[in-house]
Parts: sequence; C-alpha cells; structure tokens
Amino acid sequence: MARTGALICLALGVAPWLGAPGAPPVLAPALALELRGSTYFARPPWKVDLVSYRTDAGDPLAEYFFTVELDPAAGASLGGLQIRQSEGPDSNLPFSPDRTRAFLGRPRGGGAPIPVEAEFMPREGEVRVRFPQPVPPGSTVTVMLKPWFNPSMPGTYLFQVTAFPDGPNPNPTSLGSARLRIYRPDWR
Repeated sequence: MARTGALICLALGVAPWLGAPGAPPVLAPALALELRGSTYFARPPWKVDLVSYRTDAGDPLAEYFFTVELDPAAGASLGGLQIRQSEGPDSNLPFSPDRTRAFLGRPRGGGAPIPVEAEFMPREGEVRVRFPQPVPPGSTVTVMLKPWFNPSMPGTYLFQVTAFPDGPNPNPTSLGSARLRIYRPDWR
C-alpha cells in the first residue's frame, strides 16, 4: 500500500518520502511538471550570467558567454534558451549561429562540450538556442555566442534571456537581463 501511495503522489507531482522502515527518509526525484499539455520547471532557473573577455568596440574576436545554473529540483531538463538584445546604442548585432558552442560548467573553468543548435533572427534581434540532448537538472551550462564583431558603438548592451524546459509545449521562464559593457579602445 505504501508503494501505491508513493506512485499516486508521484503521478500528482507531490514528492513523497520513500525508504525502508527505520531508514532515513529519501526524497523522490522530481518529475517533469506537465499541466494541461504544457511543460513547466518545478524550480526554474532564476538568473543568467554574461561574461565577455574582449570588450573593445569593433573587436572581431569577441565571444559572449551566457551561463545558467539549473536547480537539482528543477523538475525538467533545459531544452533551450532565447537571447534577445533589448537595449544598446547599436541595435543590430549580427551573430554567427554556426559558431555557437555550449559546454557544462562556467567560462574558463573547462567542461564537457554538449550539442547545441542555434538560429539567429536578425529582424527580432535574437538568437534561439536548442539543446538536442537537454541539459539535466543540477547542471551548469554555458552557451558561447560569437558575434561577427563587437558593436562599433561603446555603451551598455542588455540581453533578455528566456529558458525553455524540455517537453511538450514548454512554458518559458524569464531569467532577466544580462548586461554587456562595450568600451572605446584606448590606443595611447
């Protein structure tokens, strides 16, 4: 009967306490949360970090690293990201989707590469990133976007980042703004 109760709780999305009598309780793993045919994060990621090590205006070697941490109890794997430029003096930043890469971990920390597909939508000013092998809960993932060059206008650039859980009809979660500062080169 206890096993049946645990299965019912899992089917309802409630995390039951499982374990043998007298043993310490163990929390059951979270399942993907599906409601009315849509997939949700149970504990969505809540922020994104953006780092670029080349911040001079016009730099052709720039790379933008967007890092997202997934809670171990996220309840769903990360299926993709939408990265949209929302502010900045230069409103048309062209990206090279075929040079987009992703890996587990943070920039300069090394990590296993993971498959990624990207599409640049110039009219919308956004990059859509999809993970063919979704990133599991508890992981930290970094997506490296490669612009053709840094913006020619120095200033602050903001990117709105949205995370999509893996599953049918994913319900997006806003991760807020990521900020990139571009400087005028100092060639003294």
